[in-house]
Amino acid sequence: MKFIIYICLMLVGNCYAQVAFQNFGNVQMHENAEVGFHIDLVNDGTFNENLGIAGFYSEDYSLAISGTEIPRFHDMEVDVVNHLFLDINTEIVNSVSYIVGDVITPRDNPNVSLDYLTDSFYVLEDDERNTDGYVSYQGDLTFSFPIGDRDKLRPLITTNTIPNTTVKAAYFDEDPNTPSTFTTSFNTNSLASIVGVVSNLEFWDFNGPDNSVVTLTWDSESEIDNLAEDLRALRIVGWHIQDEEWKDLGNSGFSGTTSEGTINSMVFNPSEYEVLTFGALITEDDIDIANLVSPNGDGINEVFYIEGIEAFENELIIFNRWGSVVYQVDNYKNNWSGLANVNNVIKRHKKVPTGTYYYVLKLKESNKSSAGWLYITY
Repeated sequence: MKFIIYICLMLVGNCYAQVAFQNFGNVQMHENAEVGFHIDLVNDGTFNENLGIAGFYSEDYSLAISGTEIPRFHDMEVDVVNHLFLDINTEIVNSVSYIVGDVITPRDNPNVSLDYLTDSFYVLEDDERNTDGYVSYQGDLTFSFPIGDRDKLRPLITTNTIPNTTVKAAYFDEDPNTPSTFTTSFNTNSLASIVGVVSNLEFWDFNGPDNSVVTLTWDSESEIDNLAEDLRALRIVGWHIQDEEWKDLGNSGFSGTTSEGTINSMVFNPSEYEVLTFGALITEDDIDIANLVSPNGDGINEVFYIEGIEAFENELIIFNRWGSVVYQVDNYKNNWSGLANVNNVIKRHKKVPTGTYYYVLKLKESNKSSAGWLYITY
């Protein structure tokens, strides 16, 4: 039976003098069937009730899957030296074997992807054999996307938080400042206050439900040591669509070294972010303290502003010229507008007088302190 199915498929292609097998009807592969495609598949009919193995094989040229109807395979083998190109979504019920070559989807059309259905899996992936483009997954297990770009496998790992929803991802081995298939650029100098630096080497596109957590992977070509010598300062960062800046998505855990490893994000909502990559928090040397405070409602210098202070556990103490404390707080959040919070000189919650004041800022982790002056006027 296996042999007959294989011959019939090839004859259909030959009878129409085409370089592809084109399905206009209702084709079904039964249990234990093994069907080999050595030519392109154009699916314009029903081809989604399949068991057995569908293999795509070519030692000389690329192959493609196209058509108007999505094919669905139970198991699929890819052994195509010059790669298998998907022009339409292709669904996988059980498994994909990456034997030779990539599965390539159009990066300028994220709607076309290799779709792993509930709890399906893959084997044999590596730098030379993966999906170059978009992969989707529908299931409730932890899934490592077999995605790469230009002979570089770079998985993104996630656990689908809402069963029966679809998550999708692709990896881009390119500078986010000049992406090749996005209509906008992702300026790596546009940073939230606590982010000090963002990678300009690579990024991921990830789409999933709210309250997602992802794990990103790196190797020596990611040059993580140029971002953070200490992996505790490394972060997953995301390009915020509305604010148009890179924001910190956290570091809830990491493994490895700067040459190879993984990092986990905190919980975030992917719909708010266009792409993800690596970044690092600002260092203590990046802290910039403003000297002028003028809380008069004009929107300029309304608070005592310390750029980057949110990244560090700290204590801030502000004194008047006679050395009396007028304000003291743990983990200052750029919100002092001149109101005293101690009773040494004036009543709490009253404005301090116009004049020069002095501060001491203590960074708790490093046990370092800095001191200076500020001037407040109304």
